[in-house]
Order: sequence, then structure tokens, then C-alpha cells
Amino acid sequence: MERSEYRQTRKKKRKLRKGRVFFLFLILLIIFAAVYIFVQYNAGKKKALENGAIEKVEYEFNGEKDQYGGTNVLLLGSDARAGDTKYRTDTIMVAQFHPDKGTYKLISLMRDMYVDIPGNGQGRINTAFTIGGPELLRQTIKENFDIDLQYYAIVNFHGFEALIDEAFPNGVEIDVEKRMSENIGVTLEPGLQNLNGKQLLGYVRFRHDAISDFGRVERQQKTLEALASQISGVQTVAKLPKLAGVMMPYINTSMSTKDILYIGSDLIRNKNQEVETLRIPVDGTYQDLRVDGSAVLGVEIDTNKEEIHEFLSK
Repeated sequence: MERSEYRQTRKKKRKLRKGRVFFLFLILLIIFAAVYIFVQYNAGKKKALENGAIEKVEYEFNGEKDQYGGTNVLLLGSDARAGDTKYRTDTIMVAQFHPDKGTYKLISLMRDMYVDIPGNGQGRINTAFTIGGPELLRQTIKENFDIDLQYYAIVNFHGFEALIDEAFPNGVEIDVEKRMSENIGVTLEPGLQNLNGKQLLGYVRFRHDAISDFGRVERQQKTLEALASQISGVQTVAKLPKLAGVMMPYINTSMSTKDILYIGSDLIRNKNQEVETLRIPVDGTYQDLRVDGSAVLGVEIDTNKEEIHEFLSK
């Protein structure tokens, strides 16, 4: 064999060995990542179960993908306790993640809106959940506002506290606008401060002031915007499997853990990601009414439907 041929043969063998080493390294890296995710997820899940997670309820949900190419999640906040079989939802939101645009949008639906509930006449929009769970609420939102919802996620308040404390060990920075204490389990003084999970839950639930639910919705949106801007960095990405494990025992959802990790990691990687928000009904499109002795919001459905579609399509 000539010297040049010998050199080429040795070069090919070295390349082949390097290729094998790289392939082996890649396989080991994938295995390590899978083991890490498994261990961290189960560590978080164990921690949540020790704190008394809620009993899961399986719901029918015939969701469809957003007509604008986004992923819409019916996001509900519940006050369920361990052993509860019936509970209410006093927070109704539509969260949209658009993978192509890389945008996050949030629509808050006031729970007292008086709307058509399919097969059940008219009533407050949150009554649809009480009657028929997330599926009837999905149908109600679709009928009144023509929004397609692909998934639902019912977040338990204890899960919210646990997730905040795990993801933000130093608390979440919030500018508390007034003194708050009534029926929230904590006392908050005004000013810029870091709130732990229990304090932050009290902040987003407070409604005993002049603007009642409207103020609470504003605080919920303000809090989610703060979470999106502050939950970023490599360290938080590494903690994501454990965060999912902490959260999942407190959440009823039609989303897979894979979907949650995908959307969550995208949000965390995009530092200071802006979350666009909308409240329905918008100003000037509703009036206070009393129906059968109960206070409700009479809503201009068509106007608010247009506002929603303009918001989601941009």
C-alpha cells in the first residue's frame, strides 16, 4: 500500500472512531437527560403529595385547535380541598401560546357575565362549570364568543402556592397598591415587595374594595405578567421538571406533561417575555343588572366577540 493511501485509510478510521464516540456521547446525554427529568419530576410530585394534593377528576373535553394557529388553554382557578368532589371556579381565563409567533396572550373572562349556556338557558358564565364541568364551559365560551379551546387546566390554589415557593424561593416582586387583609388569610401592606406563595395567592384573590372583581382581575393579570418576566434563566429551565412534578398533583388538565414542559421551557428561555392581556367585557360594553335577586353583568356580546378576535389574530 502506498504511503498516501495508508494516510487516507488512517484518517478515515480516526473519523469513524470520532463519529462513534460522538454518537455514544449523544446517547449517554439523552439517557442522562431522561433520568434527570424523571428523578426531578418525581421528587417534585412526592413533595406535593406529602402536602396533601387534591383528588383528580377526569372530565370530558372536546377541544379543538385555535382558528388562528395558536394553542388555547381554558385556565381555571379552583378552591378545591383534599377530598372535595364538587367545587367552584372563580377565575376563568383563556391563555394562548402561539408557537410560530412566539407570543403569549391572556384573556380574563369576568365570572359574573350573564350569557347563554347551551341547553341551560341563561346564567352567569361560571355557572356553566358548576353544571357541566369544563366541557360545558368550553361550549358556552364557543357559543358566545366563538373561541376554540384545545385544552383545559384547573389549577388548585394550594398548587399555585407550592409552585410559587418552588420557582421563586426569594418571592415574586409585586407593587402592592393598598393594604389588603379581608378574607385572604394574610395581611399585605402597600409598597414594592417580594411575596411568597401564600401572600401572592392572597393578593390575586383580594376583592373587598370599591371595584371588587374588576380589581381582582387586574391583579391576576398583573401577577401573571410579573411571573412571565421574572421566571427566566438557565437555572429555572433546569428546575422545570421538578416544578412540573410539584404542580401536577394539584392540577386537573387535558394537557400532557410533555406539552406543559414544552410551553413552559419556551416561556422561560425567552427572557422578559411579554404577556399581552385583555379583560372581557371591555370598558363601556357592560352594565350592572339584577336577575332573580342576584347581581350580574349584562354584556354586549357581539362587541366583545370582535375585541377577542382582534386580540387573538394579531
